[in-house]
Amino acid sequence: MALSVGLAPGAAADDVQSQQWYLSAMKADQMWKVSTGKGVKVAVIDSGVNASTPSLRGQVLADEVPKSVAYGATKDYDGHGTTMAEIIAGTGAGGGLKGLAPGAKIVPYRIALDGLSLSEENKAPDVGAVIKAVADSDAKIINMSFGDDISYDDEKAAIKYAASKGKLMFAGAGNDAKTTNRAGYPASYPYVIGVSASDKTGTVGKFSTHGSYVDLASPGVDVPEWCDATFRSYCIHGNGTSMATAVASASAALIWSAHPNWTADQVLRSLIDTAGRDWPKDTPSNYLGYGLIRPRMVLENPNYNPGPADADPLAKENSLGNSGASPSTSASTSSPPGKSTSGGQTSATGANPKSSDGALPWVAVGAVAALVVIGGAAFAVIRSRRRA
Repeated sequence: MALSVGLAPGAAADDVQSQQWYLSAMKADQMWKVSTGKGVKVAVIDSGVNASTPSLRGQVLADEVPKSVAYGATKDYDGHGTTMAEIIAGTGAGGGLKGLAPGAKIVPYRIALDGLSLSEENKAPDVGAVIKAVADSDAKIINMSFGDDISYDDEKAAIKYAASKGKLMFAGAGNDAKTTNRAGYPASYPYVIGVSASDKTGTVGKFSTHGSYVDLASPGVDVPEWCDATFRSYCIHGNGTSMATAVASASAALIWSAHPNWTADQVLRSLIDTAGRDWPKDTPSNYLGYGLIRPRMVLENPNYNPGPADADPLAKENSLGNSGASPSTSASTSSPPGKSTSGGQTSATGANPKSSDGALPWVAVGAVAALVVIGGAAFAVIRSRRRA
């Protein structure tokens, strides 16, 4: 049973924030001296976002959601979307989660994830329509902490459109590495950055789906989350590539806020170039992609060169396209569409190779290892996704 932390009015921040190990591991206090994510809007496509939690008051821009896709946007039916929003941009008020980018703002969207009632599923906006709506907005980053085994043409087209509009898109690789280890969507689509989950030692969680569609790794093990939709308490041992995706989105928000004139390509390139790894950058790992995300390495370098504004750092992967992988295809034995099967020397058992100086990869270059996929039921009557 997961341990929970009560959230009474005026509760001490240490109740839950002391469990947010990744904030200290990533040296958030130092990064916040340079950037808090101010001026950057992050679209959270999920189970909805409760804008009334202490940590999210004033952080959610519900009025900016187009009416055509606004149904239920601020009515979170299981706490998942609210957790993602707080991990990204929570203020930490009232003892709530402190976001990695507390100066950023959240634009909420609700889609049909597993656990939603049938009547509500039928009212939920279509995922492709939501992505297209975000593409036409001024939100810079799209957080998609959900997954499906099936590729849909309209979603693929919407994502391509969003990429053409300069959006940066992150999605959870999934949580079924120990079972099916199937390639998941939207993480496998071209132009989407697939994110795996790591723990406080820099080791990728054994649940985390692995495959050549994994592009980056970030914290997603033992991360506090809302226990349910009652919003009475947090569960402090949450695991998932969902959380890792939110941390990745927040990392991008920090960098984009500090460099508002950079393009999505430049922000992504900076994350890839500075990621913690001990293998050649041109041979991404199936478990870690290009390595552990480290935005501090960009923020603390005033002379960092982000490269050309219009050169896609994942051009090779994205140019391969996406033919739609079979749901039964295992990411460990075949290449998900649009990604190379080459990988760095990482341990499938979860061992943590460290850098030669013994430092953890959050601080110095180091490696991590583990597994990743997408779990739970596929979809019900309509396109009901599962949480990543």
